Amino acid sequence: MVLPGFFKGTEMPTAGWWEALWPDPALVLAQVGVTAGMNVIDLCSGDGWFTLQIGKLVRHVRAIDIDRQLLDVARVRLAESGIANCDFVACDAYDVDRLVSRPADLVFMANAFHGVPEKTRLARAVANALVPHGHFAIVNWHARPREKTMILGEPRGPATDLRMTPEATRAAVEPAGFRMHQVVELPPHHYGAIFEKA
Repeated sequence: MVLPGFFKGTEMPTAGWWEALWPDPALVLAQVGVTAGMNVIDLCSGDGWFTLQIGKLVRHVRAIDIDRQLLDVARVRLAESGIANCDFVACDAYDVDRLVSRPADLVFMANAFHGVPEKTRLARAVANALVPHGHFAIVNWHARPREKTMILGEPRGPATDLRMTPEATRAAVEPAGFRMHQVVELPPHHYGAIFEKA
């Protein structure tokens, strides 16, 4: 069952797929600018694959997802690793700015921005949840045909028509009060678009 408000093409993968796609999540986080001592929001955090690694590194992480069941999985994942510096919030991503007790240094969003219906609206909410000059790090699938992105022998990821180039991501995010800071390659199928709050 798909929850109302669930972003298109962003459901969690089957067992084993996450590990195959992101064998080194800590490296991905380092490449998009997550550093020790930060306060970070993991937006559309799903089952906590990245949340766990963020929690190992930063001062505090807030995992936000619309699916309470996925957050329950994430809560167990972090508890089993002894990570206690995380809050779990079930809500719509558009409300991220209303749910922060203190502004974040960085908002991280992986494999979900392509499915957001109102991308600039979401980016505006993210901007409001950040400290001055804070960063919004978006991990996106490259805009390649789905049949070319093979994971464990199968084409995976969102439908081809949902995929976004870095330029399309920039066009959606910058009007919300950001400037493009950097684009980094995240082989084999992704890039990270890092924006700074203007």
